[in-house]
Order: sequence, then structure tokens, then C-alpha cells
Amino acid sequence: MDNAILALCYEGTLKIGTLAVSTPGLTEGVVGTSSVLLGGKYLIAARALAERSAAIFKKMSLVSLNTTLSEGEALRVYSGLLDKVGSP
Repeated sequence: MDNAILALCYEGTLKIGTLAVSTPGLTEGVVGTSSVLLGGKYLIAARALAERSAAIFKKMSLVSLNTTLSEGEALRVYSGLLDKVGSP
């Protein structure tokens, strides 16, 4: 998409999980607005991934997280994948 990033983080069958949205910061090093839209599990990880995605791609970001990993492990794994996708 030209104006946004959609990241679906899941294991096994494609399922929508906790859904978070974030906008990029206006200046370098500043986090934009972010919020969890739907879900009750992995709230911190979903929001952090949305913020990370918005910062990497400098676009609005929508992230869905559905995993069986612990929240900390899921954040580490999926953040690493975002870094790989976002690197030139």
C-alpha cells in the first residue's frame, strides 16, 4: 500500500488477533499516536509492533498479533522480522 503498512503476525492458520494501529512520529525519535483497537491478549506486544512498524516504514501501521508464544518472545521474534523486512 502507498499510505500504510499491514502486518499480520500469526502461527499456523491465518487468524486475526489483537489489532493495533500506529501513526509515525513527525520527527526522528518521536513515537506517533498508537492504540489497540481489538483484542485483550498481548496488548503491549501488538501496540509495540505497530509503533515499530510505523517508525521503520514511516507510514500508518496496522498490526494483528495471534500467537502462542509468550508476549516477550513474540515481541522479540516479530520485531526481528520487521527489522529484516524494513532493512534496505
